[in-house]
Order: sequence, then C-alpha cells, then structure tokens
Amino acid sequence: MEHFTLIQFIYMLKGVGWTLILSLISFVLGSAGGFGVMLARISRVGWLRFATSLFIQTIQGIPLLVLLFIVYFGVGVFGLNVEPLAAASIALMIYVSAFLGEIWRGSVQSIEKTQWEASECLGLSRWQSLRLVIIPQAVRLSLPATVGFLVQVIKSTSLASVVGFVELTRAGQIINNSLFQPFLVFTLVGVLYFALCYPLSIWSRAMERKLNVGNR
Repeated sequence: MEHFTLIQFIYMLKGVGWTLILSLISFVLGSAGGFGVMLARISRVGWLRFATSLFIQTIQGIPLLVLLFIVYFGVGVFGLNVEPLAAASIALMIYVSAFLGEIWRGSVQSIEKTQWEASECLGLSRWQSLRLVIIPQAVRLSLPATVGFLVQVIKSTSLASVVGFVELTRAGQIINNSLFQPFLVFTLVGVLYFALCYPLSIWSRAMERKLNVGNR
C-alpha cells in the first residue's frame, strides 16, 4: 500500500475549496429563493400561500440525495447535459430555499402584531412596514438559526459526490481508491469538515446567547 503524501493532502484541500464554493453558491442563491418563499408564505393571496406551502412540504419530504438525482438525471430527459457543479448547485439551492423560507417566515410572524399596527399608524404601506420595521427585527431572531443551517448545508455538499462533483468527500474517495487506507483518509476528511463547521457552530451559539433569542 502507498503512503499518504503531501500531494494527496493538497488534493484534499482543493476538495475543501470546492466544498466552500458549492456551499457559497447554493447558500447565496438559496437565500434569494428563501426570501421569495418567505414573502409568498406571508402574502395575503391565499393560492400563493398554498402553493409555497406545498413546495416547502414537498422539498422537505424528499431526501436531498433523491433531489440531486432528479436534477442531474431528470434534465437529461430534455436532451440537456448538466455539469455536476450546476446540478449540485441547483439541487442545493432548491433545498436551501425551502428551509430558509420557513425559518424566516417563522421569524417574521413571531414579531408582535402591534409592530404592524404601529407601522400602519405611521402611514407606512405593507411593504414599507415589512422592509423598515419587521425584517430588521426578524433578522435578529433568525440569525442563529440561519448560521446553524449553513453548517448543515456545508455537510450536505458531501452528497454531491454521487453525481461526480469532486468536493471534499469525493476527493477522499479518489485518494482512498489509490491508498486503500479508508480509516486514515476519511478520518482526515472528517477533521476537515469539523474545521469548516465548528467555528460556525460556535458563532451560532454565541449569537444566540448575545441576542437572547431563547428567552423571548
């Protein structure tokens, strides 16, 4: 058996880089989608609330792995070839938008109704009330949960390996295929994931204590 070398470790670090890129793309796009989902969920239009509720329940009820397969192989039915990065980004974007939309919807609706009433007394429209009064307060409530979910997104990128995208987990698999030392390789993979996620977990807990979210 070969020995683990610096070159292989550098290859693994490149996988870390692609993990971060995929996480950033999916989280940014998913945040934009999640904001739209949140707006639709608190809309006064009944059919729009129902449609987004159905979307959220559907996405939350489908394993992310299955969603990846649907995007990667399903688009091929229409004669289109999707790159692994694009397929993984789309699937994760849909996944993130559904969960963040619900997190943010809960934060917005937890704001006391008196805040809406006070905004109306000031002559603000519903959109102005939401943008200037409600959302700034909701951000404060949702920030710890949002950062905590980002940790889950980073770990979920490991599933992108099933569609051929070479992120950290896939890089570990490739290295292990040449070394045949799974304990060593995947222990290092786990350590690198921990190094990525632990600071975010600490930050999330620190914000929760600072903002006193749990005592509201």
